[in-house]
Amino acid sequence: MANVAAKPMAGVKVIEFGTLIAGPFCSRILAEFGAEVIKIEAPGEGDPLRKWRKMHGDTSLWWFVQSRNKKSVTVNLKHPDGIALIHRLVRDADMVVENFRPGVMEKLGLGWEALSALNPKLVMVRLSGFGQTGPMARQPGFGAIGEAMGGLRYVTGFPDRPPVKTGISIGDSIAALWGALGALMALRHREVNGGAGQVVDVALYEAVFAMMESLVPEFDVLGFVRERTGNIMPGITPSNTYTTRDGKHVAIGANGDAIFRRFMTAIGRSDLADDPLLANNAGRDARSAEIYDAIGDWVATHDEATVLAIASQAETPASRIYSVADMFKDPQFLARGMLERVALPGGGEFHIPGVVPKLGATPGSTEWIGPALGEHTDAVLAGLGYAPDEIQSLRTSGAV
Repeated sequence: MANVAAKPMAGVKVIEFGTLIAGPFCSRILAEFGAEVIKIEAPGEGDPLRKWRKMHGDTSLWWFVQSRNKKSVTVNLKHPDGIALIHRLVRDADMVVENFRPGVMEKLGLGWEALSALNPKLVMVRLSGFGQTGPMARQPGFGAIGEAMGGLRYVTGFPDRPPVKTGISIGDSIAALWGALGALMALRHREVNGGAGQVVDVALYEAVFAMMESLVPEFDVLGFVRERTGNIMPGITPSNTYTTRDGKHVAIGANGDAIFRRFMTAIGRSDLADDPLLANNAGRDARSAEIYDAIGDWVATHDEATVLAIASQAETPASRIYSVADMFKDPQFLARGMLERVALPGGGEFHIPGVVPKLGATPGSTEWIGPALGEHTDAVLAGLGYAPDEIQSLRTSGAV
């Protein structure tokens, strides 16, 4: 295990009320870098993610990753003693992370006004479908809805087919990253500008919308609506995915001016490499079909290994389209520690993704995998000053 005290978020206490993806992923990032994350779960149920996707015994394998380094405390948020317990936790916390629909925390007596009155230094990260304000604020919204409303789904897929989704819940994950970034900004503000906390309001659709490159100015100035373009990078030529002779798929990005010349020369198309009209992106984009046909025809006559070798020799960005099986064999993944081996509950070992980003002096790490439901309840309550008989009384009453 790493020296937790040396991690950059050491000493920061986070109370997480999140479920599923956006909120838990946000606090997972903080936990990986040393924050004490106390995850509040409903007694007997817990986060539904515990049962999502592929299972090990009665626990999701995803859970072990999404909740690594967190402490699980069960609290009945509909019980007055449970709310009193949360108030004690919040008084010396640095941050609350929640991803309920706006209004839910307020109904529980745990909204911003109530919690900031208990702890004026508190930072509250609120992730929701549409944000805390506006006409849609109280509507339910998952990552898929954020991707649709934020513009990502509209441009994803091929022009002759309906929009498609990416293979993961990318909208939730993008929102989580913005939430973690906003949390760090708010903590920095608190540190240097007088000690006051604030709300970090992340809407899933806005998190996706913020990633949409030049979508807005192109429409506003030129009336241009970006449409689905398959695997090419629209307006930047050539960047595409191709199929090799042996049926593999590779991505090749030869869209830099010098890179284009090198790659075209390497595949025997000096006529295109030396054409002055193709010396810049505007010229290449005007003749994109011709260029993509040339590269596609060449790739189709070579096996994947040859395509990648020639691209490498020409210093052209290229890669096979990796499956997870490819990742487990890849020397770059292994050299960078992106597949960590940890113990499974009940015996045996398994791999989980490594921690990102890589900090040179104060790296993040996995201290433990996602905990059992309520595993840390007694220890956390004892740390708040509850005596053993008080903890037992809370259990008997159903507060925890």
